[in-house]
Amino acid sequence: MLIAAAAIFVGLIVLLWSADRFVDGAAATAKHAGMPALLIGMVVVGFGTSAPEMVVSALAALEGSPGLALGNAVGSNITNIALILGVTALLSPIAVKSGIVRRELPILIGVSAVAILLLLDKHLSRTDAFILLGIFVVVMGWSIMTGLKGDGDALVGELESEYEQDHMSLKMALFWLVIGLLLLTASSRLLVWGAVETASFFGVSDLIIGLTIVAIGTSLPELASAIAATRKGEHDIALGNVIGSNLFNTLTVIGIAGAIHPLTTESDILYRDFPVMGFLTITLFAFCYSRANQGLINRTKGGLLIACYAAYTIWLVQSALSQASLA
Repeated sequence: MLIAAAAIFVGLIVLLWSADRFVDGAAATAKHAGMPALLIGMVVVGFGTSAPEMVVSALAALEGSPGLALGNAVGSNITNIALILGVTALLSPIAVKSGIVRRELPILIGVSAVAILLLLDKHLSRTDAFILLGIFVVVMGWSIMTGLKGDGDALVGELESEYEQDHMSLKMALFWLVIGLLLLTASSRLLVWGAVETASFFGVSDLIIGLTIVAIGTSLPELASAIAATRKGEHDIALGNVIGSNLFNTLTVIGIAGAIHPLTTESDILYRDFPVMGFLTITLFAFCYSRANQGLINRTKGGLLIACYAAYTIWLVQSALSQASLA
């Protein structure tokens, strides 16, 4: 058990560090290649910040742990909205100005609904997985095309200001891109092993471990970037990172895991976790489209999001205790 706990701790630390290096290297490489700031932010950084979830879920699927693979994706989405945006809004209210960000929220609701429908039979086949990946390609293509046309959008201006400050050489960018990816894969394998061993030791499902320890750990890059962006007044980047990450998680993390190995789900994820994810996504939509305060996610709303996360965590702990008592 101590070895498994150490594997989780070390795996998370290296995972977070390597993911940060991977994102920096990828973004700098894309900048040297002449990629516009919007594409770097939406595609390169969006893909990079979701890389921990993707690699962890892919390895979990390969090793026959579907609960960990799905729990990581769904748990990360819940953590992103309830915990990360809640904490960020408490530190500094988030003003939503970008039309790009607003347009992606209804898409996120639709994508979440599709994922739930595909999993209603408690099985994610390779066909289901490729449907999710196909939707991702369409959504990203549409987002990029509409984004590139919106030169005056608040998000575009914030991204251009953000990436103008990056002066990493191409040689260093490629170095961190490769090293980050290698360490990302190795640390993810260590984390998956530790998570599965811990679940087995305590007699709880790997779904619970995926929804809690692993989901929080793999979401830390989004928390760091959201807080950093908000402190600079780049509110649309903070919110855009969370929405983009949830789109990646729902479509690519689940899609890649299912494409590697068809997944069989537990009833709990359908009747407990997906409804919570859907409720929080709709709540975020209501907050951002509120006419009363022009889409401002203030400290009161941030506190409500954190309260929702606390209640959900207590629910998970109770479920884990019930499973352990029956084991």
